[in-house]
Order: sequence, then C-alpha cells, then structure tokens
Amino acid sequence: MGLKERLQADLTEAIRSRSEVNSGTIRMVLTAITNEEVSGKSARTLTEAEIITVLSREAKKRRESAEAFTAANRPDRAAQERAEGEVIALYLPEQLSEVQIQEIIAAAIAQSGATGPAGMGLVMKIVSPQIAGKADGGLVSTLVKAALAG
Repeated sequence: MGLKERLQADLTEAIRSRSEVNSGTIRMVLTAITNEEVSGKSARTLTEAEIITVLSREAKKRRESAEAFTAANRPDRAAQERAEGEVIALYLPEQLSEVQIQEIIAAAIAQSGATGPAGMGLVMKIVSPQIAGKADGGLVSTLVKAALAG
C-alpha cells in the first residue's frame, strides 16, 4: 500500500472514529498532494518521494505556525498546530539524528573534495537526496556550514 492510499484509508478510519484533528489534518495533507499533482502543465501521480516532500512541507508549516502562535500568546492555536504536526509526523520517515546527519555530511565532503564555504553547493547537492524528508533543511545547512568552516 502506497503512502497516499494509506492516508486515504486512515482518513476513513479517522472519520469513523470521529477524530476531528486526525481527519482534518489528513484531509489538508491529501488536498496538498492533489494540488501538487494537478499543478503544472499536465496532471500526474506523485512518487512516494514527492509525497514525502509535500508531507515535510506541511509539517514545517505547522511547526512555524505553532511558533508564531506561541509568540503571539495564542496557546490554544499553537496547541492545534502542534497536534496537526504530530499527525503528519506519523507518515514521515524516521528523522535522522544530528550525528547521522554529520556522518552523511562528512562523507559528502570527502566525496566532493569541497573546502571552505564556497563548496557548500557541492556538498548540499550530494547530501540533499540522502536526507530528503528525514531531516530539517535548515539544520542540515547549518551543519554543512559548520563542517566546511572548521
């Protein structure tokens, strides 16, 4: 069963169990996937990797919204965003630890022979496909900069 089919089956189950957070969140995610499929010149079916990218983007939106609501002293809305983020996280691959990311970066630096900040693009080109959906891009970027600086 593919990820999209799993989402659709879980939506049915969430509706049956009257779980408003789960059903609402899964509906939003499926809508984002459908929008991605029909964007562009021709409609297409997304691959599993592309669906994970959409899920990662949606999870990031929830994290950023939760932070903004917390800063605006709206704990009720922040809690709602965090709950939605937790539902989305169930469908994402297991996140890599910082140590695992650093190992991937070290291997990419050795492979590309990059030195200094000018080599960041080369390293990111190698690292990005390996960490897609498994780590926050901002964290990876920070770690790559640190590795190339030191």
